[in-house]
Amino acid sequence: MTKLVPCMWFDGDAEDAAKFYVSLVPNSAITHVQHNVSDGPSGKEGSVLVVEFTMAGQPLVALNGGMKMEYTHAISLMVHCDDQAQVDRVWSAFLAHGGKEEQCGWLRDRWGVAWQVVPTALFDFLSSPDKAAAARTVQAMMTMVKLDVEVLRRAFEGKSAA
Repeated sequence: MTKLVPCMWFDGDAEDAAKFYVSLVPNSAITHVQHNVSDGPSGKEGSVLVVEFTMAGQPLVALNGGMKMEYTHAISLMVHCDDQAQVDRVWSAFLAHGGKEEQCGWLRDRWGVAWQVVPTALFDFLSSPDKAAAARTVQAMMTMVKLDVEVLRRAFEGKSAA
């Protein structure tokens, strides 16, 4: 069966990154570590070449590519969180390990990978047939760094922020 598996490029610390990522959400694990069979651009014989892992059941690959590569916002990974407590926990874990806050639920981890930490309620609000309520939700989201479910809900319902 054909699969689409995102591959993330690292410079020698793919295994550290994968271990951190699988610690963030349930149903996550490292599934395979492939070591270099000979010396090469990605490292010495026996060093880690590729780490296969899952996050929330989604397969991913971390590759030690042999040099630093910059990530852009052209692609990001999104963590759908069940509630505010999960948003807070995942967000805090990224920041505690060298991450940097951005805007609208976005952050960068210590390797520069762009992540979106998003409560699933946001998608319910945005897909509502009530276009005015959805627009209020977007306006509220645009003022946030870490997303706040209650503030988004109040905006959706047309209630004041107080």
